[in-house]
Amino acid sequence: MMLEKLEAERLSIQLELDKKKTSAERNRLGQFATPPKLAHDILTCAKELLPNNSLVNFLDPALGSGAFYSALKRVFATDQDSIEYTAAFEIDPHYGKPAQYLWESQGLNLTHGDFTKFEPNPRFNLIICNPPYVRHHHLSSDDKIRLKKRSMEVSGCKLSGLAGLYAHFLLQAHAWMAPGAIAGWLIPSEFMDVNYGREVKRYLLEKVTLLKIHRFSPDDVQFSDALVSSAIVWFKNELPSKGNKTIFSLGGGLLVPHIKKSLSLEDLTAENKWTRFPEFEVRDKTFIENQILGDLFFVKRGLATGDNKFFVLSEQQVKERNIPFAVLKPILPSPRYVEGNEIVIDADGLPTNVCRLFLLDPQMDEDKIRDTFPTVADYLDEGKIAGVNNGYLCRGRKRWYDQEQRLPAPIVCTYMGRSDSKSGRPFRFIRNRSLATVANSYLALYPKPALLELLNKDPNLIDSIWQQLNAISPEILLGEGRVYGGGLHKLEPKELSKVPLKVL
Repeated sequence: MMLEKLEAERLSIQLELDKKKTSAERNRLGQFATPPKLAHDILTCAKELLPNNSLVNFLDPALGSGAFYSALKRVFATDQDSIEYTAAFEIDPHYGKPAQYLWESQGLNLTHGDFTKFEPNPRFNLIICNPPYVRHHHLSSDDKIRLKKRSMEVSGCKLSGLAGLYAHFLLQAHAWMAPGAIAGWLIPSEFMDVNYGREVKRYLLEKVTLLKIHRFSPDDVQFSDALVSSAIVWFKNELPSKGNKTIFSLGGGLLVPHIKKSLSLEDLTAENKWTRFPEFEVRDKTFIENQILGDLFFVKRGLATGDNKFFVLSEQQVKERNIPFAVLKPILPSPRYVEGNEIVIDADGLPTNVCRLFLLDPQMDEDKIRDTFPTVADYLDEGKIAGVNNGYLCRGRKRWYDQEQRLPAPIVCTYMGRSDSKSGRPFRFIRNRSLATVANSYLALYPKPALLELLNKDPNLIDSIWQQLNAISPEILLGEGRVYGGGLHKLEPKELSKVPLKVL
């Protein structure tokens, strides 16, 4: 009963503490409180993974208000004598001091400070943590150097400078684990897809025995103020055996997932994208070795204008400001304004079934613009008054208004979408018959020389290819892409290039 009262008090304190910080501040510091039911489920699972009758030496490297410690005490409430020693770290006194008030009398040894700066003590056989989700751009250069060095020393894995703080926490905690210790980490599932996650996956496959990974449905964002898809990673501090099987589960709760699949060490070593599992099967290697989209096309991201509101003008704006077409290029509107999968054209090669937009791209010095096209010079002056020239992309250019050069592509692909869209297809391949280029809400597909040679002989072949691209199953496209919180799927150029073309 006392433990339930303490948990109720913790939740009340947590709510008040969160109100005293802005969402942006907690986002920058990577502070996202663990939901109480999830914390209880994680400790329930931990108890099942621990050997029977083992004494628990518990560590939480990022305590917060103590969601996991509270769950530990309640899950082991009928077996309190099995809890031998408990410790935690918390860097932020805003949460650390109230946590000490709550849990010190309950036996918790709390250290106020940065976990990554303390000398390891490998006595713990249970480590449970929701580490700070601090993105790499919020880490100083000195911190990155220090963290990378220590992570390498502890785990033998060299993290990229793009790795978030949570990856360093996971690797550095290795030095605190007793032989055979169980660890459960609540972390963003992005490590399963992104390049910097390769070393984290190598650690999980080579340095420890990976037991299970549960991934929450992308539509089920665990943290209300963080658009990340979360995973719970369980492993044991012992080298893996060749026959080790890892259980991947998805959706539902941690204890009762919607689907699960058992995967071998070999399967996981061969697969770069772990978010394929458990929904999709292990790739058919003979299928992979056949043609892929990148064999036929160069895949390029659309151009980043620097400020779409300024550089992309409607047909009406062009007329009202008397902007000459000599400094404009047609550009397709955002995919959400394109109905269907085809851009049809007039005799001048301009779109007729979408709103006509134009990209300002003078490609000349400002003095020449002022002499040749005074209305354009006036418009650029307005941009400078509005500060467009000081924007992130614009200020890095030789001429702030210069645009990337992207030729019109015969086929473009929407690179972001949702699996629950009305069409059931998160990505669309659009036949672009126009002279319009595209912004970075699209991926542009440019035929490679071998395909160009075939197209020169049979121009209609591109339409056949376009139709067959749209016949690729959503599952194949989703399997190559990545997913974010809220069910948003994304395909990067390299990922689209690897899509197998079984139909071609």
